[in-house]
Amino acid sequence: MRLERSIPAAALDAIRAPLLAAGATPVDAPVLQPLGLLLDLAGEAMRSRLFVVSGDGGEEACLRPDFTVAVAREHFADGAGEPGRCFYEGKAFRVAPRGSDRAEEFLQVGVEAFEAGDPVAADAEIAALAWAASAAGGRADLSLVLGDVSLFSAFVDSLELAAPLAARLKRAFAKPRQLKAELDGEGVSSTAEQSRIAALLAGLPEAEASAMLQELWSLAGIEPVGGRRPAEIARRLVEKARSAEAGRLSPEQADKVRAFLAVSDRPEAALDAIVALAGPDDAGLKAAVAGWRARLAGMAARGVPLEKATLAAAFGRAFGYYDGLLFEVRSAALGDEAPVAAGGRYDGLPGRLGVTTTTGAVGCMVRPARAYAGGQA
Repeated sequence: MRLERSIPAAALDAIRAPLLAAGATPVDAPVLQPLGLLLDLAGEAMRSRLFVVSGDGGEEACLRPDFTVAVAREHFADGAGEPGRCFYEGKAFRVAPRGSDRAEEFLQVGVEAFEAGDPVAADAEIAALAWAASAAGGRADLSLVLGDVSLFSAFVDSLELAAPLAARLKRAFAKPRQLKAELDGEGVSSTAEQSRIAALLAGLPEAEASAMLQELWSLAGIEPVGGRRPAEIARRLVEKARSAEAGRLSPEQADKVRAFLAVSDRPEAALDAIVALAGPDDAGLKAAVAGWRARLAGMAARGVPLEKATLAAAFGRAFGYYDGLLFEVRSAALGDEAPVAAGGRYDGLPGRLGVTTTTGAVGCMVRPARAYAGGQA
């Protein structure tokens, strides 16, 4: 297993200090996490990056690849859905990318905020914390990349597409190949090519669809793997069948989406370009852009140098549970594939964990070994 180079205690203290000053309660999240849950939340594409092991009772588990889900599960363990801030520090584990089977073990520190109130102000604060902690490592070559899943959703809504097509396009945002297929008119097959099982399930209530899927498995002697629940699999098959009926983007609509995805500039200029591309129903997009201008003002007020920031409309995170702000702090020396810090908003995650709460959810993590000016990727 590849281990990061250790850094001096004084450097780690400096990097940790801005996060500790955020008023968060220390949380110790379990190293072992349920594999099925992680795949449900992040998508099957993450499987190749997960360090899979046998958990309690023989069920598949994985070493935590990140702290967001682990900390959220720990914070909401009692099901109360209470607000709070959590600080964490510990090792995370992933398989190295690009086909390598080498495992990586690395230190992360971070803050997860589960709070009601103004999400724009909270986003600005968390992004500023990540910047301050990264800069405390002494690197002079840092930059900030910003994105927003919900901004893309608001743009898609402005185009007045059929609801299933719009939903399919939004789901494809974090999946470049799938999004390209949508833009090239290859996002769905013809109705004749759709799964008969998916079409059949689409005509049933969810409970009946789940029961039928279980019966089919039983008759075929099939045991599902990865911890996926029958209801979840049935739901996805139904969504696939229904989305196939929504058709494809017109060439003009596809060109407009491509133009949106190509926007990458200093934040204010990028927002101007996005507004100019809006479709006829632009009220939601204009509101989202206004929120972004306030978010940028809040970040600047907290010391983030916006001249070093880029807002990239196509920027997305590998973890599929983010649904708002996304950001990465990068170092020119380390490259785009080795971010120093990252974070974002994931308001929908508590609900997917079965928690009823009125709080939002936003957080950030920093990798001290990358932030440290004398460290390596």
